Amino acid sequence: MEPLNELSYALDTFYFLVAGALVMWMAAGFAMLEAGMVRAKNTAEILTKNISLFATACIMYMLVGYNLMYPGDNVISAFLPNLSWLLGAENTADAMTGDDAPYYAARSDFFFQVVFVATAMSIVSGAVAERMKLWSFLLFAVVFTAVIYPVQGYWKWGGGYLDQLGFQDFAGSGVVHLCGAVAAFAGVILLGARKGKYGANGAVNPIPGANMPLATLGTFVLWLGWFGFNGGSQLKLASFDDANAVAAIFVNTNMAAAGGVIAALLTVRLIWSKADLTMALNGALAGLVAITAEPLAPSPMVATLIGAAGGILVVISIIALDRMKIDDPVGAISVHGVVGILGVMVVPLTNSDASFGVQATAIALIFGWTFVTSFVLWGLIKVLFGIRVSEEEEYEGVDISECGIEAYPEFTKG
Repeated sequence: MEPLNELSYALDTFYFLVAGALVMWMAAGFAMLEAGMVRAKNTAEILTKNISLFATACIMYMLVGYNLMYPGDNVISAFLPNLSWLLGAENTADAMTGDDAPYYAARSDFFFQVVFVATAMSIVSGAVAERMKLWSFLLFAVVFTAVIYPVQGYWKWGGGYLDQLGFQDFAGSGVVHLCGAVAAFAGVILLGARKGKYGANGAVNPIPGANMPLATLGTFVLWLGWFGFNGGSQLKLASFDDANAVAAIFVNTNMAAAGGVIAALLTVRLIWSKADLTMALNGALAGLVAITAEPLAPSPMVATLIGAAGGILVVISIIALDRMKIDDPVGAISVHGVVGILGVMVVPLTNSDASFGVQATAIALIFGWTFVTSFVLWGLIKVLFGIRVSEEEEYEGVDISECGIEAYPEFTKG
């Protein structure tokens, strides 16, 4: 390898690993956001679930998922890769090459991709909070991270059908966020709402979270991690064009989040005549999800407007789902699913390689595959093991029944 190529290889590998570490830190953001948005009696279980799902995702993606998602020539069809076990032994430049020369280590690619699958699974966690059995959730995580997510990921990022069709999804508004949200949606349908959430005559009873400072911290952590999520998806840094692209992606990602916050605040002000912190937090995340499918092509102003559209939509979606009695304690289905669809569909406005028809086809396929497989899997787990804690356990809090420990014991004892 020539000296210049060695330097580029080292820089691109290092950048890829740092970007992956930022995305890994999003796991902390999800944990803190969810812990703040649930009641105190369910906090320890939420935290247990978040660290366990991350570890589960890492192991299952190493065993099965990565090879399914990136099978190379080992495929049955453009829809179905061949099953193969264990991450390969390669750890040199041979597995990852650019047009003319190697540009990053194979292991850095695995690390970057494994934290993405963990992100998708984290989306499911918040939507089913406060009433799902911990071990049933983790059993779902095993199959989701090993098979369900990787197969639809192969369709786009592994060179499968959607990639061949021309689907554009730069960092995963569809592949990651919509997939996770649809899996959550299937689970919520079978799980049902928390006790007391919905009353007679369509009444929606708010169930406030226990720790808004923690939820806000979690949102800022996610905002920070998103620079790795979107910026790392450029894959390279060590060239003039790539460095400029990464800088543009960082700016657009940040502006979309800012647009989402302000738009959500203004929207909720028009509806309820007051500010709402939880909507502002979800507005930031909605702006980030909306820009994820195409964070490079827009100008900063357009990125802000795309984020603002996500901020408006997430408020409307959260209110609408509540009226439909779909109980999502953290708004994950709205943030990652409804706004994920928006993110995919606005790509053709700034990217001439995308078409609305192909983008819509991709949404339908990702939704269909994920919903059917997740619904069947949740249903099997429900029949075999149950997915919901008892009414008494829910009233007492799943910290006690699932973990045997309270997150805030000094506040819950006499």
